[in-house]
Amino acid sequence: MWINDLNQRKIGVNGEVMLRYGIDRYFAAGIVVAYEDLRSGQDPVFPKELPNDFLRLNAIPVSLVGWINLFPKRNNSPYVYAGLGLMFFNRLNGSGDFVPSSKFNSSFYVPVGLGFEAFQSEKLSLIVDFGMRFTNDETDAFSFNNPDSYATVKAGINFYFDRSDSDDEDNDGLTSDEERKLGTNPQVADTDKDGLEDGEEVKRYNSDPLKVDTDDDGITDGEEVFKFKTDLLRSDTDNDGITDGEEVLKYNTNPLNPDTDADSLSDGNEIFTYNTDPLKVDTDGDGLSDWDEVMTYKTDPRSGDTDADGLTDAQEVREFKTNPLKADTDGDGLNDGAEVSQKLDPLNPKDEPVKRPSRVEKGTSIVLKGVNFASGSATLTRSSRTALEDGFISLVLNPELNVEIAGYTDNAGDPEVNRELSLRRAYAVKSWLVKLGIPARRMTTVGMGERDPIASNNTPEGRAQNRRIEFHFIK
Repeated sequence: MWINDLNQRKIGVNGEVMLRYGIDRYFAAGIVVAYEDLRSGQDPVFPKELPNDFLRLNAIPVSLVGWINLFPKRNNSPYVYAGLGLMFFNRLNGSGDFVPSSKFNSSFYVPVGLGFEAFQSEKLSLIVDFGMRFTNDETDAFSFNNPDSYATVKAGINFYFDRSDSDDEDNDGLTSDEERKLGTNPQVADTDKDGLEDGEEVKRYNSDPLKVDTDDDGITDGEEVFKFKTDLLRSDTDNDGITDGEEVLKYNTNPLNPDTDADSLSDGNEIFTYNTDPLKVDTDGDGLSDWDEVMTYKTDPRSGDTDADGLTDAQEVREFKTNPLKADTDGDGLNDGAEVSQKLDPLNPKDEPVKRPSRVEKGTSIVLKGVNFASGSATLTRSSRTALEDGFISLVLNPELNVEIAGYTDNAGDPEVNRELSLRRAYAVKSWLVKLGIPARRMTTVGMGERDPIASNNTPEGRAQNRRIEFHFIK
């Protein structure tokens, strides 16, 4: 479309041929030769200033042009260009007469524009080009204000007919010759599909462009670089004894920090030596860090009560100054937990307990007489404390035994409601004992409901006896 000093724009045909050389992946330079059929009209005619109602230019522009590829790593890429050259032309009017003669004139020629290139293969692409062409102000035989110009839209085909060992066909930063020597695919930027281009692997990270996981740690090279920031050449980036893959995929620890929970034990030692939790400073929740238990007190970091005396390791160390490795610190025959429960001194072998419960055997069952609950609920009454302390001391004196806490009700009401209530009451007893330091792993709960009555349910007294908590001692 011719844009000049005449007042009617008209459309003509045009075409061009270019020969260009790719200097690098972003920039190319070359020569462009074109033919342009430029047409414009004037209505009305001004005999003196514009004596012709129609002009046609047969124009042959020749220019040097530079192209900038905006996204060279894509098969579909936009580009911009600009150039400088000469346009040779002669003019004809509407009658077909040359104006002023058939002699070719010349003008400066400045092509600029943008386009889109879609590669169909490595040697063929389709393009669409939108541009402006600027010339001097006298190409239409009339000088007025600004340079003449015209807009152009072209669709075409680019053929790539020359390649060399110095080419980088896949834009991965490696030449064809380098890729051939390495064994990588010169037409695929990421040969091993690990998320890193071959050039980055070779020149930046020194990793293997033919291997998805260079250090065999279970994480792809791309994930190590972009996701986890680990060293793709070392399977154990933080030297904690666990591979990066195990840290992120199995243990959820930090592959960049050898001590994820900052307890002064390395993640590897926690997992493979002490079997503690590398994500928790205090694995057993007893109030002592795993480091203190392992290195200072020699207690079991997986057991809140190493000597099973009813006192947590932290209570023994910090509160009662007893030996967390010895159930009976003062050797008086009563466990530290039992002494504390009876308000005795666990460091004094000469004090005597108010009562000394006897040891029990595996398979023994005892009824905790006096354990009562608020009506229809699992809330323990204050009067239950004495009976519960008896059960606590029995557990302390028999650390080798576990217990099944069974809850029972009378036969009043719906059987399923009674079973659920009895289970909640058994769990309430367990929770009370856990607070005193009995490890939860030693106790299980079961709701028996109205089963196995020990008295008649026909009298208030019998029903009261049937509402009970039993300890069933097991190995």
